[in-house]
Amino acid sequence: MAVVTVTKDNFETEVLKSDKPVLVDFWASWCGPCRMVSPIVDEIGGESDGSYMVGKINVDEQPDLAARYNVMSIPTLIVFKGGTPAKTSVGVHSKKDILSMLG
Repeated sequence: MAVVTVTKDNFETEVLKSDKPVLVDFWASWCGPCRMVSPIVDEIGGESDGSYMVGKINVDEQPDLAARYNVMSIPTLIVFKGGTPAKTSVGVHSKKDILSMLG
């Protein structure tokens, strides 16, 4: 499955109302650690068998969503389950660690 670009316009549909867990990557283009995590997140999204979704939120373009979930440092990864944040991690993590958040 492809990684979805999440905005305030599709956040409710793609994340909050999803019947599957959703891994959301809060990032920015100027963020070095974000550029390290981004390919891992893209790979995880590409490997999804449909049991979870992956989305990305650019904090510069969607500051209200970042503020809503108290994203103070990036990259921040949040797994939403049933429309509620279930797990959060900040910083660079391995693919294995990120996948374990979805479990």
